[in-house]
Amino acid sequence: MRPGRPPTNQRGKPGIGAAGRLRLLTEETELPTLTSLVGTGIVVCDGAMGTQLHERGIPFGHPYEYANLTHPELVTAIHTEYLRSGAVIIETNTFGANRMKLAAFEREGLVSEINEAGARAARKAAGRSALVAGAIGPMGKPLKPLGRVDPEAAAEAFREQALALLGGGVDLFILETFADLEELHLALQTVRELCDLPVIVEKAFVEDGETLSDGLPARVAQAVTEWGPDGCGANCAVGPQRMLEIVHMMASTTTLPVSAMPTAGLPQLVNGHVHYNATPDYFARYGRMLVEAGATLVGGCCGTTPEHIRALSTAIRGMTIRPRPAADVTPAVPRRAAEPAPPKPAVERSRLAQKLGTKYVVAVELDLPRGTSIQKVLDGAASLRDAGCDIIDISDGARARLRMNPIAVSHLIQEQVGIEVMMHFSCRDRNILAIQADLMGAHALGLRNILAITGDPTQVGDYPTATSVFDIDAIGLVRVLSRLNEGVDLAGNSIVEPTAFLIAVAFNPVAPDFASEVDRLKRKVDAGAQLVYTQPAYEIGAVERAAEETRKLNVPMLVGVLPLRSSRHAEFFHNEVPGIYIPDEIRTRLAAASDQEARAIGMEVARELLAAARPMTAGAYLMPPFGNHKIAEELMAAIS
Repeated sequence: MRPGRPPTNQRGKPGIGAAGRLRLLTEETELPTLTSLVGTGIVVCDGAMGTQLHERGIPFGHPYEYANLTHPELVTAIHTEYLRSGAVIIETNTFGANRMKLAAFEREGLVSEINEAGARAARKAAGRSALVAGAIGPMGKPLKPLGRVDPEAAAEAFREQALALLGGGVDLFILETFADLEELHLALQTVRELCDLPVIVEKAFVEDGETLSDGLPARVAQAVTEWGPDGCGANCAVGPQRMLEIVHMMASTTTLPVSAMPTAGLPQLVNGHVHYNATPDYFARYGRMLVEAGATLVGGCCGTTPEHIRALSTAIRGMTIRPRPAADVTPAVPRRAAEPAPPKPAVERSRLAQKLGTKYVVAVELDLPRGTSIQKVLDGAASLRDAGCDIIDISDGARARLRMNPIAVSHLIQEQVGIEVMMHFSCRDRNILAIQADLMGAHALGLRNILAITGDPTQVGDYPTATSVFDIDAIGLVRVLSRLNEGVDLAGNSIVEPTAFLIAVAFNPVAPDFASEVDRLKRKVDAGAQLVYTQPAYEIGAVERAAEETRKLNVPMLVGVLPLRSSRHAEFFHNEVPGIYIPDEIRTRLAAASDQEARAIGMEVARELLAAARPMTAGAYLMPPFGNHKIAEELMAAIS
């Protein structure tokens, strides 16, 4: 408990208060506090719960936290084993027990029951001799503006979980395995509003030597210290050897107690069971080194067992906390940086980026075939190149239809045809890890232009039962691209050399809720968008509205034009395709025309719109029906 703080929350309302609540729980013997434990030396924490539950029959696909209700005796028994192994702080089996993670198992209505039961199970094991830490993890999906989870909704989920843990009788909180510092800060603020119990915050650092050489853990500790938690540290993701360097860096920039909860190495699946290689002896040997590096609280994460904690407890017995005088707390500097790093070479911008503002740009979208042959696409791209097209657009699973990977196609077009590609990139099919990996791979292949789209849900496509990922939406994808252009990934890790993506986004000037569409466009530009593509337009008023909004935001705009081929074509787009509006006058003209006349009317409408839009736009985005490049070339002749 932090001395001198009254048992009220930050809003001035009566809070639970560590001291007052502890007196209720301990009629005969006062429980230790985090401060008293730290004051006596190194604090041993427990190890993994999920892997222990799995080894004892709780299957994959079953939320381990649900075992608090279905198998409470088993949960208590595992806690007891850790206590007998030397742990004096045990964490509740509630890491993923928030409404958003439990929703994946249709258990979101049981948040309070699961968390209270988890706290009671731990308290039953700990009694009055050890502390129970309420474990809270991240939401599992990125927060806005990167992802789609509203921070207020996340705060409410943290609040719901924390209140239930308090009701179950926890003594402190451990906020663990957070990758996003903003989400970690939000969780800390939420818990602080509810009570005055100690809170330890822990970030997960990836297994990456570049992360360490760049000094990220030191910078994180420095930033987190300013928030005012009672301890900070790292858990999960890395084994004890990599954790050693992380702890050393964190201890160099904070006076807070530092926690270290490494995994037992990297996991592998052996005969249906998750196996970790790090033996208890190996884990304990590095446990001593973690203390020597500055750790005050040591325990384990995934793969660690009561045997690991027993060996650790024995190995560090009698060790004292490494002195960290104020003079040691210096700005974060990479330990290995003996000499200033050479400046990173500038990556040349795309040719499209260089053309914008200097010429009227023409982009043409080509459709991908269903199979593996793309010769038709290559031939069309070559013809468009010769006709003066500036860039070819390649979509990414439009309408959730199965097509060849756009990265491969875009690379082949650039390599074999010699014309740049604007590759559309959807958030539907990739998690946040795959998104960043694919983008860096695309950049290595020479792709520099990305149109960030959220993507159509799989329910509308060829495989309606396939899983849609949507870790982030188009706004989040723009932020990802912007971070890569700055030379770092979303976790703040250096990618060594920055990317040079031209970041394009879509805008619908005839959206039913135009104000909301404009707001999304502003958020995209704020996140780093550099170019705007409009949806197909069929009236100059819509183009004028779009041009006015993009002019306010100081970003160039390409007007979308899709020539209509028949009355049936127009009725389909107007009535069945979201985001497209075709005025009554045009649909009436097409309905009264023959097929040949209708095609001529469609081209006439397109030419007139292109001519009227040219003074207010930076270029045109042509979407010829069925990927017919000859139709695009005919329109290009009218533009020139």
